[in-house]
Amino acid sequence: MPLHYRIFEDRAAAGVALGLELQRRPLRPPVLVLGLPRGGVAVAYEVARMLHAPLDVMLVRKIGMPGQPELAIGAIAADGVVVHEPHMKEEFPDSDPTFNGLVEGQRVELERRERLYRAGLGPLDIEGKTVILVDDGLATGSTMLAAIRGAHRAGANAIIVAAPVASRDSAKLIRAEADATVILETPTTFLAIGEWYRNFEQLDDAEVCHLLELSRQPLEDSHAQIPRAADT
Repeated sequence: MPLHYRIFEDRAAAGVALGLELQRRPLRPPVLVLGLPRGGVAVAYEVARMLHAPLDVMLVRKIGMPGQPELAIGAIAADGVVVHEPHMKEEFPDSDPTFNGLVEGQRVELERRERLYRAGLGPLDIEGKTVILVDDGLATGSTMLAAIRGAHRAGANAIIVAAPVASRDSAKLIRAEADATVILETPTTFLAIGEWYRNFEQLDDAEVCHLLELSRQPLEDSHAQIPRAADT
């Protein structure tokens, strides 16, 4: 692995690094930070804290290849947004019953997470805001693309995509649709997001809910309840 690429201690450290970079950017208010569950929420929490901006989730789901669920063939977001992986479009067209069945299965999970993460509250209003979409990394870019299109559909004034690391193909894909991107590392060789973190343990739903709950509290209270991680 090339030594000149940054390795992040964990998602909190990655969020601090992104927050520092975003503080240097002219962001037109009002600003809203949206994390992609699950791992992106831990990064987004730090970004929102540093920008003194509200935090919410952008609910998206990857559509995995049958028998190989880690291989993305598309993604969905709320309000009927469906994205195909370009190289999978021919094998799994819109009319393909297998693809449609997978979409419907992920919609059920999307609805479950909506109920759980919202805790009875409605989503924060996106319309007219500068929306920062945050994930812990971009491999194929399909879920982030679904998030961008979902934010556009909800009326975002401007969309900024922020991620600690991304493959070069995904970065190119995202730059074509976002208003701006803040991607700290785009390595020439990209096998998995986790290789760019020393600690990449998966978040569970309870941890996502905890971070969202903390974000609803006054800044000084939430700052006292979650440990800060040093950036690398």
